[in-house]
Amino acid sequence: MAKTVDSFRFLDLASRKIVKSWMEREPKHDIPWTPLRKPLAECTVAFVSSAAIALKDDQPFDQEGERRNPWWGDPSFRIIPRGATERDVRLYHLHIDTRIGEQDLDCVLPLRRLEELRAEGFVGQVAPSHYAFMGYLLKPKEFLERSVPAMIARMKQEAVDVVALVPV
Repeated sequence: MAKTVDSFRFLDLASRKIVKSWMEREPKHDIPWTPLRKPLAECTVAFVSSAAIALKDDQPFDQEGERRNPWWGDPSFRIIPRGATERDVRLYHLHIDTRIGEQDLDCVLPLRRLEELRAEGFVGQVAPSHYAFMGYLLKPKEFLERSVPAMIARMKQEAVDVVALVPV
C-alpha cells in the first residue's frame, strides 16, 4: 500500500493555506537535466543535506531567529568534511527529530554509505567536502543568491561531478 507524505503536517492551518497557495501560483518549470559526461564510476560525488548539520566547533545554525519569526530560516550553509561522524556534528533543524541524525549521521548525510559505493567501484571518488543547510526555508532568496553559488564554487574547486541532495 502506498503512503502519502503530508509535507504540511507541522504547519498550523493558516500557514498551510498560505504555503499551498504559493505553490499553486508557482509557474511550471522544465526540470534541468545535465547528463553525466563520464560514467558514475569515474565521478566525484558530493552530498548536500537539508538537515542543518554543523561541526561541533562550527557556528550553529540560527534556531532562535526562526523561533522569533517562523517565516524566516537561516540561509547559510556549513561544510562537512568527508570523514565526519556523529561524534563531530550537531543538528540544528527545528522541524525534525535531530537526535536520530546525531545517533546515525547516515540518516541525514550518508557518508559511510557513499564510501562503501566508492569501495565497490560504483562511484569514482567521494568529495572532500559536503554541505548542509537548514531546510524549511520559506523565503529562500538569500540562500539561492548567496549560499548556493558559494557551494557550487567550492564544488567546482574540488572537481565535483555529481551532487546528490539528501532532503529531510
